[in-house]
Amino acid sequence: MIVRILGEGQYDLSEDAVAALNDLDAKVEAAIEAGDDAAFHGALASLLDGVRTAGVAHSADSLEPSDLILPMADATLAEVKDMLSDEGLIPG
Repeated sequence: MIVRILGEGQYDLSEDAVAALNDLDAKVEAAIEAGDDAAFHGALASLLDGVRTAGVAHSADSLEPSDLILPMADATLAEVKDMLSDEGLIPG
């Protein structure tokens, strides 16, 4: 699965890695629902670090279609709230 972090690049992740990131995604979603900006930024940083750690980065000039798109590291709570689906940022 190809995951894009906006403003950064794309990463190949296994289905197992994506499933493991769902816990971090749930923390992002909970922080947004609570309106807790500090918890949101910490949870988003953990989610993006999880993608970077578990994934294999694509080259900077790669233009593969992304299966999932995650917000950039400095995204605001309001911006990410607009990106959420019923299943968070990572479906599953």
